[in-house]
Amino acid sequence: MKKPRFGIDIDGTVTCPSTLIPHINKQYNVNITLDDVCEYDFLSAFPHPVDRVAFNTWFKENEPFMYEVSEAAKDAKDILNTWKENYELYYISARGENVSDVTVNWFKSQSIHYDHIELIGSHDKISVAKKHCVEAFFEDKHDNAVMLAEELKIPVVLFDTPYNRLAVPDNVVRVYNWQEANQFITNYFK
Repeated sequence: MKKPRFGIDIDGTVTCPSTLIPHINKQYNVNITLDDVCEYDFLSAFPHPVDRVAFNTWFKENEPFMYEVSEAAKDAKDILNTWKENYELYYISARGENVSDVTVNWFKSQSIHYDHIELIGSHDKISVAKKHCVEAFFEDKHDNAVMLAEELKIPVVLFDTPYNRLAVPDNVVRVYNWQEANQFITNYFK
């Protein structure tokens, strides 16, 4: 019997949504928290204007290290490793190919199962999700969740964060943790 295939975002979904914030705070001498990030853009939380080009340059230079030391979201490892028996786990991330080795090594060092990892370098995940025939998607970016749900007509599990609280269509299911995601999936794929 063919296992259902899941498309799973990495950052803010498998990794803790606040995992990059300490690095940003240290670099910019600020004290932002996840609750301060009300848009899918860390700069929206800054108390003062920041040069976006300089920030992007700093981020690109430091992303390998930040991804290498990223913290997994609570219960993500246990649940994803349990799912490997019944589902195919395809990680589809906006990360670029430049961090491919770091990403694969992170999954190995965290002992988190994967069947496939695809780093597409963009937030447009629809064509990749279509290509791999995913039957559910796991995401933290609001507009991605909505577009995937509407275009592919599949359930999208949206991990709640302060930056994704706009309204969603019926087939986007908001969850607050991996336990709730597991409960939804268990019921949906009975």
